[in-house]
Amino acid sequence: MTVILLFLPLLAALVLLFFKGQNVKNIALFFALAELVVAAVMVSGFHADASYQYVVDYPWIIDFGIHFKAGIDGISMITVILTTVLVPLIILSTFKHNYNNPSAFYALILFMQTGLLLVFTAMDAFLFYVGWEVALIPIYFICALWGGENRVKVTIKFFIYTFAGSLFMLLGIIYLHLQTPDKSFDIQSIYNLKFDAYHQGWIFWALFIAFAIKMPIFPFHTWQPDTYTTAPTGGTMMLSGIMLKMGIYGVIRWLIPVAPLGFMHWQSTAIILSVIGIVYASLIAFNQKDGKRLIAYSSIAHVGLIAAGIFAWNIQGVQGAMIQMLSHGINVIGLFFVIDIISRRINTRDIGLMGGIAKSAPFLAASFIIIIMGTVALPLTNGFIGEFLLMNGIYQYNIWLVAIAGLTIIFGAVYMLRMYKQIMQGESNSLTAFFPDVSGSEKIFLITICALIILIGVYPEPLQHLSEASVTNLIEQVNQKLISAK
Repeated sequence: MTVILLFLPLLAALVLLFFKGQNVKNIALFFALAELVVAAVMVSGFHADASYQYVVDYPWIIDFGIHFKAGIDGISMITVILTTVLVPLIILSTFKHNYNNPSAFYALILFMQTGLLLVFTAMDAFLFYVGWEVALIPIYFICALWGGENRVKVTIKFFIYTFAGSLFMLLGIIYLHLQTPDKSFDIQSIYNLKFDAYHQGWIFWALFIAFAIKMPIFPFHTWQPDTYTTAPTGGTMMLSGIMLKMGIYGVIRWLIPVAPLGFMHWQSTAIILSVIGIVYASLIAFNQKDGKRLIAYSSIAHVGLIAAGIFAWNIQGVQGAMIQMLSHGINVIGLFFVIDIISRRINTRDIGLMGGIAKSAPFLAASFIIIIMGTVALPLTNGFIGEFLLMNGIYQYNIWLVAIAGLTIIFGAVYMLRMYKQIMQGESNSLTAFFPDVSGSEKIFLITICALIILIGVYPEPLQHLSEASVTNLIEQVNQKLISAK
């Protein structure tokens, strides 16, 4: 099943290249839904223990000890669900757009899905790196070919940032490979390595820089607002909804378990940078007039909270991060979609030029407020349980840091609700007086997003159960390493 999960999107991408015309989007959606069915079958047969399941292991480049080894545990399963649920929604969100060369556009999205799933399932460090780069290449072309103003300049900056981080990670992976007794890239062989704190410190930074850029957290974030704003909305959704989770997943799966002593030495620095990012992004978001840019900074703040919860390194923090990865992905693509609907109808993203849209588009207004409630973590929405666990995890580490993070969550509620009030309420103007409500694919997208927000908020237990055993086991393994190193 894992082979089908990984290569069905790649096969679909190749098939799409043989089709032309706007009908390509229907074929792309069909394949994305087929991938979702594969994931659903895997979830139905998954045992929520700490073991890897659906493991495949084929010798790949034997001379270098490289295997095509992939499998799924509870941590991976959350990210697989995230990817396979969001990709069909992202494709559906583009149905009102008419892209030049649509076969290439949708093929790149599905090709990127293969890279993302490789990252989330890899049990070989080299395969993890391959997936990391495979996911980068298509989003580069999506942004460069279908992006907005200054897209080439912005995309080059994005590529340089992420590629530079990847080189640090590659150096770290090669060093780890050379230290294994059997010259292996296998995840367990790398986990079993024993280094002193000095060498683990260097390994920590080699991996941390790559993951911090991808998330991104302060001060590695400067590529993100421009890229999110310039990319086509489908590309922005792939970046914000799924791709940034590669960095979060990398911290949980590879960074902390591989270099626990290095992590403990730099733990406070990592958490402080994450909290600074929350405060910084929240304050910047207050002053944004461009709706897409405001959401981009909001995303930085939310990811900073997830990162802080992980670096606190306790069960509540990491479990909260797992749930919030999925919730953030759902909420952020919903926010970007609403702004995309509005900007397509009135040809501007300037919030100050909007107003009174709820009068003529009540369905859009109702959907928007549900998405915002999820984003600001109102109880009984998907954002609540994740943020509650994250704050609890950070509290166990440091009460002052959780107080600062809590204040910025309040700031987030203020600027999000202020944005809603400006866009949906108030007086209509010449741009918004006859604003048409959503229909067709737009309505299906919004109904699905709102249903997920409410369903996860009301009944989060199945998702928590999926990852709980794997998270607990990983934390215990790391803690055991720390105890034995003393």
